[in-house]
Amino acid sequence: MSEQSGADTQAARDPEARGLRLVVVLLGLTVVSGLIDAVSYLGLEHVFTANMTGNVVVLGFAAAGAPGFSVEHTLTSLVSFLVGAIAGGRVAVRLGSGSRRTWACLTLGAEAVLLGISAVVAFAAPGATATAYTLIAVTAFAMGLRNATVRKLGVPDLTTTVLTMTLTGLAADSRAGGGPGTRSPRRTASVVAMVAGAGIGAWLVLHHGLGIPLAVAAGLVALLAVTASGRE
Repeated sequence: MSEQSGADTQAARDPEARGLRLVVVLLGLTVVSGLIDAVSYLGLEHVFTANMTGNVVVLGFAAAGAPGFSVEHTLTSLVSFLVGAIAGGRVAVRLGSGSRRTWACLTLGAEAVLLGISAVVAFAAPGATATAYTLIAVTAFAMGLRNATVRKLGVPDLTTTVLTMTLTGLAADSRAGGGPGTRSPRRTASVVAMVAGAGIGAWLVLHHGLGIPLAVAAGLVALLAVTASGRE
């Protein structure tokens, strides 16, 4: 029996095995995080809506009166993210004991819809004050929902939004650091995915505004939602 037929047989027997492995899906979501933070940081007055570690620091800058930062925008992002994480926690309680594939697909579907709404708003009313707050609130909520889901799924070294511990593990557990280096490919791929998403997002924001990168992010998440499996 060929390797492909073996994989097809496994997928037929186990619905959780159908589609892309969660490792691949989470790397795709890491690219999306780079896109989203490029939109928010470059286009919405230096606020993050995916990376909350950076946002806490930005809040300190804004509170101190540093130019180019907004307390209101940063607080909107933080609060919306927390509300999204609460929603993600409740979804995990309801769906987490069942099919991981169904749980991941439904949550990613919700994220895709939210990012799609953000893209429509960005296209419909670019530059409006209400648009900025809407984009911050909706994208931060989507990222909170996703982060809560990713945390509960528990795939090692793939948080999709924060790389501090990933970089720490990459260095500390490497052969140079005296470790086995067994997870280096996954961690390296996560860093590359974030850089790629941020670079693409920055280019799109600088040359095409906010709507297109948000639409690209929504499309990518939608694709991942319909192809995700429940296996790591």
